[in-house]
Amino acid sequence: MSRCLKAAAACRKTRSHLRYGRSWSNSGTPDQMLPGDIGGPDSEVFYEFDIPHDPKYGRECHPNCDCGKFLEIGNSVFIQYTKEKDGSLTELPQKNVDFGGGLERIAAAVDNDPDVFHIDLFSGIIKGIEKEVEINYNADGEKDKSFRIIADHIRASANLLAEGVIPSNKLHGYALRRLIRRAMFHLHLLGVGISGLAISHIAEDLKNHYPIIGKNWKAVEEGLSEEGSRFSDALRRGLRKLTEIVSKNEKVDGKTAFDLYQTEGFPLELTLEILKQNKIGFSETEVEEFKEEFEKHKDLSRTTSAGIFKGGLADKSDKTITKLHTATHLLHAALREVLGEHVSQKGSHITSERLRFDFSHPNKLTDEETDRVENLINEQIKKDLPVTFAEMPLEAAIENGALHFFGERYGEKVKVYSVGNFSKEICGGPHVDKTSEIGRVKIIKQEKMGSGIVRIYAAVS
Repeated sequence: MSRCLKAAAACRKTRSHLRYGRSWSNSGTPDQMLPGDIGGPDSEVFYEFDIPHDPKYGRECHPNCDCGKFLEIGNSVFIQYTKEKDGSLTELPQKNVDFGGGLERIAAAVDNDPDVFHIDLFSGIIKGIEKEVEINYNADGEKDKSFRIIADHIRASANLLAEGVIPSNKLHGYALRRLIRRAMFHLHLLGVGISGLAISHIAEDLKNHYPIIGKNWKAVEEGLSEEGSRFSDALRRGLRKLTEIVSKNEKVDGKTAFDLYQTEGFPLELTLEILKQNKIGFSETEVEEFKEEFEKHKDLSRTTSAGIFKGGLADKSDKTITKLHTATHLLHAALREVLGEHVSQKGSHITSERLRFDFSHPNKLTDEETDRVENLINEQIKKDLPVTFAEMPLEAAIENGALHFFGERYGEKVKVYSVGNFSKEICGGPHVDKTSEIGRVKIIKQEKMGSGIVRIYAAVS
């Protein structure tokens, strides 16, 4: 009850700090808006903490003061105008309110503590970092930044791994890899070696806050540990290359730094640190050169989606291929039931002889797991379940629990195929009308395809 009363008090306290019309939209003020931008005035909600005002910020304190006494916890932008080419503003035919609120910031307000990383959700991770690095949080302002980056990135990484995303060099996997490696790099800055084991120890407290992480902890732990080992190996290779360049008195420019980053995952911050130790300069121009190379790399990465799974069918008119395609839905659902919800489809290819199905999982299936998956699939086939579909908006399909392929570019409307109550997936391929048409499914082979990816081959008879 006391926590609820504190929350109510926090809400009451914000009323005197409501402000209207300070900014117009994410694009800025009307003068900063570009033709075609939409926006309008906004209402900002600040919370004032019961902490002394820092005299170094002057005699007066206000919501925009940097002393930490005020924290913005909400913002409503009243979208009502569009900017025309001549600079004028025209009212929109349909107006709306774009609200943004910080749940964690509200929790900090309830606790009357302006540091969001002190809330319960982060406190266990912060204590884990303190234990690993033997440094206390809030003891050093510069090191506090690394604490926060590690805590934020580990939480994001653990949730992505629990959802079945695997570190890689493409799409979601690339974002995950960068999060894990940046967290590890900041552990290095705090005096700990690059270690996936240390990261997984720190992440373990998240099991108490996120059920999906607890349920799929084995996959999360192995994903963090494996990526730590890969990053450690990459850093050794990168360090060897950089040391060789420095020893030869060769110039280290933005392109050189980016090459180390792209080929070995060697962070720019670490390159700068080593250059500083060797009293070698790296100018702002060279930093900008690195950023330009990085942007080129991102543009190139966006074009790789052309090769992503588009159904994986050799011939949609082949009846056996239709049976095998429907069987992949059953296989996907069965794997998730037996191995865990971290399992997600990573690719598929089907011919008239067999299906090939790639999915996220750290190890090949044991004989017992293989039998359980195979038996579960064939049980659904024996039940003669109906195979039906419905068209709906993509967002609604995902909200309704339809599985989808990470990285696939779907349209605004999608087909969702359901196999009884056993499987529900977004798909555009051909399917049988009922499961009895498939025949018996037999898993004939499996392979480990690299970090966190397993490939299964199956056939029907």
